[in-house]
Amino acid sequence: MRFSPSHTEEMREAFGDRLEESVNLAPYTSARIGGPADYLLTATSAKDLAQLAQKLWEMEMTFRILGGGSNVLISDRGARGAVILNHARQVQFSENDGEPKVFAESGASLGSIARRTVDRDWLGMEWAGTVPGTIGGAIVGNAGAHRGEIAGCLEVAEILQRGKKPDMWPVDRMEFGYRDSILKRNPGNFVVLSGTFRLETADTPLAKAKLAEFIAHRQRTQPAGASWGSMFKNPPDRSAGRLIEAAGMKGLQIGGARVSTKHANFFLNLGDASASDVLRLVNAVRHQVADRFEIDLELEVELFGDWDNEFVEGLMHAGVTV
Repeated sequence: MRFSPSHTEEMREAFGDRLEESVNLAPYTSARIGGPADYLLTATSAKDLAQLAQKLWEMEMTFRILGGGSNVLISDRGARGAVILNHARQVQFSENDGEPKVFAESGASLGSIARRTVDRDWLGMEWAGTVPGTIGGAIVGNAGAHRGEIAGCLEVAEILQRGKKPDMWPVDRMEFGYRDSILKRNPGNFVVLSGTFRLETADTPLAKAKLAEFIAHRQRTQPAGASWGSMFKNPPDRSAGRLIEAAGMKGLQIGGARVSTKHANFFLNLGDASASDVLRLVNAVRHQVADRFEIDLELEVELFGDWDNEFVEGLMHAGVTV
């Protein structure tokens, strides 16, 4: 759906100088791919994010929230409606009676926060020290690495639900699963405003040693540059990367997109890739793995924006929502 001049006038009246129009989203993603958003707004705090979301809901204006842009593939055609850039980044560290906690607004960097907890010799988030993205995206997708995940350290999240006031959700209300949550299964109805994480103190520099190990592992096994990874979720008791490699798809290139030769579950933008190149590559890999191993790989990266049906048709039966 393209929005009419009347929609544009309504948006200009509601948001004034804060509103940007027809803004290319590629610079706001780690892979540097993505077409224009009809409207762009920037949230500078959790309170501001809540106010923007509530106003857009009242206006019946479709919107999406974009954090670090590390786990999304934005269509070449861009995104219809509004996109909110989440720059709500306040972070607070506290320790009472030997119980360390971190409060972070949803636009704060997960990896940066994790490294700062390690500097304090706190245990519980060291697994996230090399994970890109924001706190909000990590909560929605139950981000994880090195056998750790958000569900294991989150104590409570502040959630804004359409038509309601912000509410504190304990971790069990999130219905976390593997790279999944109730928030992810209901896009458009919830906004993550902040999260509070409960950690542990360590008597030895154990967290620092673990983080150093994870950094070395990343440098050894994962490609640098503009990329997505992991592109696919790991099937039960299997590795998506190993399946892709065993299917002979390592190094496969379509247009400017390539399956990494270093880690087959990472897809690279060689510099001139389009989102359509990437999705064609996704489909080629998925179909080959299905033919060889009778396993349907499910995307971990989220498709974002205005996609042609022909590009997403092959993904729909794998549970991908566009």
